[in-house]
Amino acid sequence: MSEVILNECKLKAGEHFGIVSPRFHTPSAVFSESIYKTTLCLPEHSHELAFFTLIVKGHYSESFGSKNFAYTPMTVLWRGAEVSHSDSIDVSSSQFFFIEVQQSALDRLAEYNKEVPQHMFEQAGNLAWLASRLRMEIMTGGGCSPLIAEGITLEMLGRLGRQKGASDAQQPRWLKRVIDRLNEEFAENLTSEDLAMEAGVHPVHLASVFRRFYKETIGEYVQRRRVAFASALLIDREMSLADIAYSSGFSDQSHFNRVFKRITGLTPGAFRNFTN
Repeated sequence: MSEVILNECKLKAGEHFGIVSPRFHTPSAVFSESIYKTTLCLPEHSHELAFFTLIVKGHYSESFGSKNFAYTPMTVLWRGAEVSHSDSIDVSSSQFFFIEVQQSALDRLAEYNKEVPQHMFEQAGNLAWLASRLRMEIMTGGGCSPLIAEGITLEMLGRLGRQKGASDAQQPRWLKRVIDRLNEEFAENLTSEDLAMEAGVHPVHLASVFRRFYKETIGEYVQRRRVAFASALLIDREMSLADIAYSSGFSDQSHFNRVFKRITGLTPGAFRNFTN
């Protein structure tokens, strides 16, 4: 792998390092994709528009203010306009999908008193699946693609506005222990009683608090984690869908197909085709 040092700059809408695909426009956003054939070390730079990035393949890390972050496939990150940051592309053949949001769309959120953060990220959550569906619509280029792309973009912004309020609330410490265990053992058949014992609370209280902070049930969270793990395995064309299903914690391939499509909007096979 080779390392390339690029000069400092401010990137306009649709401009990115790497090999950039043709741009696609709607009234709310500019869409593009960038492929990085080698590892890259990027100097401090900024972007004209606020944007979402979906990491399709590879690994990416950045310095944002005094903090460092590392991202894996099926992570969506959000960054405000003209915010300086430095990045590194950690794996060759990395692939990123960009959704750069026009200021007019952000102004619409402000009309509803919805604030958005300057920086946030979400791994294998609703934003990732919305971004995946958006990317598919643009790549397939159907007659309704601009209208569908516009709708999905606005839905992503709406979710971003809701997350700002949720992040301001303080989670109980025991909930982090539950989340850590779910993230580590998502492929296992954990029960509510197992997790409640981990937290030291009653199962009913656990379920209630979990939904309040994560806007879903524990079972739905586990399914999303399994789908996230499976989506990373789907990049490898040598692994069969059945093996991926079992490795991700699904009882069989049929169950895997149903859950994967419900969460992502794509079958596992279609998802694999659009990430290669």
